[in-house]
Amino acid sequence: FRTLFSGLHHFRPDSAKQMLQDAVDRRQPIAAFEIVQRNPAYLLATLFVPITLWITAPFVRPFRWSRLFWTYLVPVVPLFLTWDAFVSCLRAYSVKEMQDLVDALRCEDYIWEVGTVGGGISPVSYLIGYPMPGGDLPQGADLA
Repeated sequence: FRTLFSGLHHFRPDSAKQMLQDAVDRRQPIAAFEIVQRNPAYLLATLFVPITLWITAPFVRPFRWSRLFWTYLVPVVPLFLTWDAFVSCLRAYSVKEMQDLVDALRCEDYIWEVGTVGGGISPVSYLIGYPMPGGDLPQGADLA
């Protein structure tokens, strides 16, 4: 079972389609879950990344003086993580875009579920695909 947690947005559409198609071709289930969203609330929330980091950095284990140096004296880590969070929001796939990825695949005997779960401030988008029951075993599967 292939899974991606907060990772789908790292793939461009063509690469994401190739990854999904490979799962289909090998008859393997696949699921992707994304907590980041491309909307103003999430983009605004990225401004709080440095504050969260400044509060939590001394408590991250294993403790390293270099972490404090790059967090407080030369704030490279907060800048990098804020930029990464902002770009991740911009690259996040909407539910419609995830459905478009699935619709572009060659997969007659595959079941796809695309949607969101949870609500309020932090819904999670998901894309789940699996072969229809009764089909062939995945490549390399062995029941013995």
